[in-house]
Amino acid sequence: MAELSFANPFDRLGVAIKRLLPKSLFGRALIIIVAPVLLSQSILSFIFIDRHWELVTRRICYLVAGDIAYVVAELDLKPDADNTAIFRLARQTMELTVDYRPGARLPAPGEVQYPILERVLRTELTRVVGLPVVIDAMSVPDQVNMAFDLGGGVLQVTVPLRRITTSTNELLFFWMVGLSVLLLTVAILFLRNQVRPIVRLTEAAEAFGKGQRADDFKPSGAREVRRAAAAFIAMRQRIERHLRQRTEMLAGISHDLRTPITRMKLRLAMMPGGDDQAELAQDVAELERMIEEFLAFARGQEGEQPSEFDIAALIAEIAEDANAGQRQTPVEIAESAPLIVTLRRQAVKRCLVNLVDNAQRHARHVIITLAASTRWIEISVEDDGPGIPEKQREDAFRPFVRLDEARSPLDGGVGLGLAIARDVARSHGGDIFLETSRIGGLRARLRLPV
Repeated sequence: MAELSFANPFDRLGVAIKRLLPKSLFGRALIIIVAPVLLSQSILSFIFIDRHWELVTRRICYLVAGDIAYVVAELDLKPDADNTAIFRLARQTMELTVDYRPGARLPAPGEVQYPILERVLRTELTRVVGLPVVIDAMSVPDQVNMAFDLGGGVLQVTVPLRRITTSTNELLFFWMVGLSVLLLTVAILFLRNQVRPIVRLTEAAEAFGKGQRADDFKPSGAREVRRAAAAFIAMRQRIERHLRQRTEMLAGISHDLRTPITRMKLRLAMMPGGDDQAELAQDVAELERMIEEFLAFARGQEGEQPSEFDIAALIAEIAEDANAGQRQTPVEIAESAPLIVTLRRQAVKRCLVNLVDNAQRHARHVIITLAASTRWIEISVEDDGPGIPEKQREDAFRPFVRLDEARSPLDGGVGLGLAIARDVARSHGGDIFLETSRIGGLRARLRLPV
């Protein structure tokens, strides 16, 4: 139990970090580049401020404090004393503007403008000069005023700000920030160029998965990305060659089988009527139907290119044809707005016709519903029939599998309807799911990408 109590916070922290991390490869790679740079710059900045800047500032302030201590040591504090010479010497050689005010008192401390500088300067003045001091860096721009309590008066000393600061601080900060920005810009541009071939490969794979052609795709980028792109092109060519060979072979089979079937039908038409003739005609019709469904399943969507059409209008057309057909099961469609998609229209129609026909065959009422999101469209065909047990739903997609063995092929089909429908859905990058219907039977949910 103790281990679980310690593990849960780490699990929650891991989940939170995953949510904050970007999902794209470019974003994650950018973090890998930016994070070390920011970390190193932060560490260098801390070391610079804590060590270099304060050390240099302390040494400069020590020199200024030494000059002021010299002036204080040479200052004559008698009422009638003339300190003009020492004041002139301090201004000419030390860049110090000095004025002694007998009887004055130290002013109240003001606001701090340069925390590090004033702190270091105060420390050095206290250590070297050894007098109470008030520092004012805000009253006069680019100057620092210092007031020292000499007991009988106040010594006012003004020093230029550049006298106690160094330009190497700004220069070092400029190079640190400037180089960081420059290197990050170059890294981002280079990284974007490296990620772009991966994005193009992903788009080509998605287009091929949806049945769209991507002939303009060419390998580019790093060696590993080029190898992946070349492997994808080779795989696509093998799949297209396999489909083309399958279609050509089945076209020959279709031609070879249709001729003897046609001769059989002609001979049956010339035979006298009877039970044998009717049974034989039924067998020939069954054989012809099996061949047509098998060819439709094997041929798939070869030759049809994706085009734009209104999927809601297609559903209405399928429902109208189903209600006007031989089956007595009514088909109802839920109201939906027009929705333009880019798919193989005839293939999608064949898929939906198979789903609707399968539902009509086993139910008394069928409902078709269309729903859409930013990535998918979902078409649900629901019925109030007996449904399919959950353990057998995947078997229903296998070719030539009829779950109800008591049905004849003329009534229950040859077991290719759902197989053809799933073949169409997956060739578009989607799928079909069999679920329990809201009206008590089976729901076939067709999901297609948009």
